[in-house]
Amino acid sequence: MDRRGFIRGVAAGLFVAPLVTRAQTPKTVRRIGYLSYATRLTPAELQERNAPLRELGWVEGQNLTVERRYANGRIELVQAFAEELVRLKVEIIVTNGTIATVAAKNATTSIPIVMFSSGDPVRAGLVASLARPGGNVTGFALMLPELDAKLLALLHELLPNAQRVGVLVNRTNPLSSVRLKETEHVYASLGLQPIFIDVGSPDELENAVAEVARRRGQVLVVVEDSLFLSYKDPIMRAAQSYALPVIVEGRELLEAGGLFSYYIGSEREHNQRVAALLDKILRGAKPADLSVEQPTKFELVINLKAAKALGITIPQSLLVRADEVIE
Repeated sequence: MDRRGFIRGVAAGLFVAPLVTRAQTPKTVRRIGYLSYATRLTPAELQERNAPLRELGWVEGQNLTVERRYANGRIELVQAFAEELVRLKVEIIVTNGTIATVAAKNATTSIPIVMFSSGDPVRAGLVASLARPGGNVTGFALMLPELDAKLLALLHELLPNAQRVGVLVNRTNPLSSVRLKETEHVYASLGLQPIFIDVGSPDELENAVAEVARRRGQVLVVVEDSLFLSYKDPIMRAAQSYALPVIVEGRELLEAGGLFSYYIGSEREHNQRVAALLDKILRGAKPADLSVEQPTKFELVINLKAAKALGITIPQSLLVRADEVIE
């Protein structure tokens, strides 16, 4: 499960225009790789998200060279890209999402791998534990069971009459099946009937939303997965054509048309923590000795514009608890 914010981040464009740095700038040019199952960020997004690493003294074109590979939601490209980065002898591979991290680990057990984001690296077999990774992988991970439970509880509070919930499931993501099993009891406890729709490529997304509508789904859940982030616009257009409210994870999906989001709170903090891990490894630390980072804050953001378009009234109890309301 993966986030574009969580989702491409520090390495997605590693690294753009130089800024004044707080740390002494290393003289030797270092070479790292970036592997993403998703699509590119815009230059403006890269500028913002890469700032923490530049502030630590690492500036592309001065002391850093970056090899970037983007699969654009095409699972068949990811492993080949991972192996290509290994052949290029990069010093670190930064990965966006569980799929990319698994591919990188399958390609090398010696080159350090830093997850910009991953669902649950322990269940995915990427690390021995969060506190003691024990191998060549560390980075930033989400707490999926807790996140899913809170998202569904908020959905039930907002739409108490909705029972049939469509859920897009990326079958190429190794954590999808684990995540579904862990949330089955949550759906049951709330009286919800999940409609799980498997997708594995961008070409299947619009038909997947249509299938939710055909099976009388009353709401659609779209989690922070690189495939869904990369093709958020066709997903949202399809949902709007069937007047399906869309509950999402992350700001990017929310602004594309989601009704509300419950996800990690500070993207800048996320970027800073990943940048700190990269800096430590570039200066000699081993991934096995660096604990996997986790988010410390989650935010509820409500999209009143989407609610108005769907004729949905947001309860005052939710509005007062929201960290932000988009009007």
